[in-house]
Amino acid sequence: MSSFFKQLYRYTHKRPYRHNENLWPYMRISRAISGEIISLNFRGQEIPIVSLASLAGAFSGPILLTATGPSVKEINFKRPMPCPSMGLNGAWSLHEAVDFKFYVIVDMGFLDCRQEMVAEIVSDPNLTLFTTAHGIARIVDRVSLAKIKCSLALIEDAAFKIFQPKIPATELGKRYANVRCASFADNRPDIGFTTDIRHGVFDAGTVAYWALQIAAFLGFNTLYIVGLDMNNFNQPRFYESESNKLPSFLAESFEDLILPAFTHASRQLKRHQIQVINLSPDSALPQHVFEKNAYHQVFI
Repeated sequence: MSSFFKQLYRYTHKRPYRHNENLWPYMRISRAISGEIISLNFRGQEIPIVSLASLAGAFSGPILLTATGPSVKEINFKRPMPCPSMGLNGAWSLHEAVDFKFYVIVDMGFLDCRQEMVAEIVSDPNLTLFTTAHGIARIVDRVSLAKIKCSLALIEDAAFKIFQPKIPATELGKRYANVRCASFADNRPDIGFTTDIRHGVFDAGTVAYWALQIAAFLGFNTLYIVGLDMNNFNQPRFYESESNKLPSFLAESFEDLILPAFTHASRQLKRHQIQVINLSPDSALPQHVFEKNAYHQVFI
């Protein structure tokens, strides 16, 4: 964004709107009555996006969520895939072994640093990619709209909706108190979980938390997760090496945010009769949060 438009935006908008400054004046949106964005125009181009309403409860049965912890290297993935798969960030490195049907990228740092991988992901016509408006803007700018063959499903952080003011973390519980699909952890108004992503997705410092909410919204009732190690944060992710690994900030937020958030998610998913099996047996998330098992014991 040009410095002129950025300065103009900051002069004409209060600080709670600051997260929109790189999208204005290039993006135009419209919303459904239920709140989700249903049309998107960026730099004068109409961007085709999937109707979230059409995805609500459209699937059933199990799904494999593929996170990127080092333990993934120990898995020999069964072919053909026993259930649909959802990839997170760099899980695309497994695309020759795993047939991804869904994908989630909400980390702008990943989009900035793994542009070649992102270009491959969006070139897959059989894939539905869940990302934010900022993510779509980056992809269109760097890959081009013509090369995007996947379906784009636009999701929003519940605290940072496009062209709406930021909601402080401590006020999330109050602001979403009347949204029936949203729930909050006891004495933690900053830790939310939703089963209807049309109202926004709650963040907990990791894309895996977004994936749980998306999978529940899609209608899947058994969620298998590989690579949800949540430990050994100094080690490269399974697709990285020491020389090209991106920084991780999970260690700093694990005890105060990630663990209580996943504990809350576990309770909400059980309440909706959704089973979660963590296929990282040595994960730092304890057994009482998500049942643990090994990939090769589940998928024999």
